[in-house]
Amino acid sequence: MTLSVNTNLGAMAALQNLNATQKDLTTTQNRINTGLNVSSTKDDSAKYTVAQTLRGDLGSLSAVSSSLGTAKSTTDVAIAGGEQVSDLLNQMKAKAIEANDSGISADSTAALAKDFDALKSQIGTIISSSTFNGVNLLDGGNGAVSALQSTDTTADPLSVANQDFKSDITGLGATFTDAASAKTMVANLETASKSVLSKLSTLGSASRQIDGQSTFVSKLSDAITAGVGNIVDADLAKESAKLQALQVKQQLGVQALSIANQAPQTITSLFR
Repeated sequence: MTLSVNTNLGAMAALQNLNATQKDLTTTQNRINTGLNVSSTKDDSAKYTVAQTLRGDLGSLSAVSSSLGTAKSTTDVAIAGGEQVSDLLNQMKAKAIEANDSGISADSTAALAKDFDALKSQIGTIISSSTFNGVNLLDGGNGAVSALQSTDTTADPLSVANQDFKSDITGLGATFTDAASAKTMVANLETASKSVLSKLSTLGSASRQIDGQSTFVSKLSDAITAGVGNIVDADLAKESAKLQALQVKQQLGVQALSIANQAPQTITSLFR
């Protein structure tokens, strides 16, 4: 073996090994700090590309979920208002049937008509108040709601049309004034009630459809999130054990380099 003070091959080898250990140690520490096995395209370009694509899909699904949530809230507000309208129509029908009794006095009929008008006015208030995010599905205007069903922008949205409860109430006509007009009102109320119930059924069906789609989007989002984790997440237990091993290896490397650096000093003993 050649002894030289100009070239210390042992020290050079020890330094290379120490640098390699330091590089592995830095990588392991980064994985522990971020919780990611692949945090950059420098770690693994293929896996990083796949993960980023999936993260983009997650962002799109979040937008779909938000759209469905808005549609769900709008529809549920309309349902709440519509169910209250149905209850009030039943109360109005009871008033009209009571006024249909020809044996009651004119004053009693007038009192019933006043109660009837109050209920009708309350229905109008409920219809106009059944608004969410500026959309009213009961007032017969242009208000309607649509929601994204998927990230496919070419797919038809999920739509809920305006149910126009207002026309059913307007169709009742003027308040009854006697038994005969009360009888006519009972028939009108039955027609209005059937129409309202049919429209409520439409709203209920739409709400269930939105719920189903929201559940699917949520499960799909969870599956994609888990998929991203499988691709890029670090095994922290494994990395922790590796960190300890590398720390010991680093200490040994420093000692090995120190010993290698002392080797040229043996040359001085040849000149004594």
